[in-house]
Amino acid sequence: MRAFELKVPPPIVALLAGAAMWLVSRRGPSIDLPPLVCNAGAGVIALCGGALALAGSIAFKRASTTINPLRPANASSLVTSGIYRYTRNPMYLGLLLVLVGWAVHLSSVLALPGPLVFVLYIRRFQIEPEERVLAAKFGQSYSDYTSQVRRWL
Repeated sequence: MRAFELKVPPPIVALLAGAAMWLVSRRGPSIDLPPLVCNAGAGVIALCGGALALAGSIAFKRASTTINPLRPANASSLVTSGIYRYTRNPMYLGLLLVLVGWAVHLSSVLALPGPLVFVLYIRRFQIEPEERVLAAKFGQSYSDYTSQVRRWL
């Protein structure tokens, strides 16, 4: 395993974060939110996250490049169109929004740090190593892209 490779795929990291959020939510104080906010609001946030992640996946498929986050060196092209004009990481941003929706649904004080923990982990162990590989592979094109498009939003 090379140093830039994450051993656990980001969707599994998000699933584990979500499970941990659910577990800790049962132990701590809840936030009294109206059912409409808890359910509909959480659903809208999570669906937006799913749509973002799907848009990122579709853009990769259209560019005929790898979608496998464990092997960034296999990228055959730098995707900068579609959703990638607005965020360099729509799939990770999508997972984050799903976790935010989950936190809203759980309505627990202890579940609130879950999305932040996900961001810190995924940034350190996936995004930063991935960016190093892409910078080495695509050079100035990638540097220009990162100067124009934010990591998240």
